Amino acid sequence: MFLDHPIITATNSFTEPDRIERLTRVYGYAAALADQAGNVGFIEKVAQIHDHKGTLIVFWHEVPSEVEKQYFVQAWASKVGDGSTNVEHEI
Repeated sequence: MFLDHPIITATNSFTEPDRIERLTRVYGYAAALADQAGNVGFIEKVAQIHDHKGTLIVFWHEVPSEVEKQYFVQAWASKVGDGSTNVEHEI
């Protein structure tokens, strides 16, 4: 089991704690997509995920591939996420 998971933060998380729960589900969804694809290095690349007023911002330790970026877009657009494709990536 990998124990060094990314930091999960959200704007207004104190008044809207469901945002952190949503991000946890989105991270799990993205990690499952990577696992299904056999992408064993994916988890180590993700440093932080942040929900900024409905925009998912993913911070990376290393430059992600387009496929890795797409994992988060798909997860954020799903019913466990925000339902939108508002995803930004930062190195």
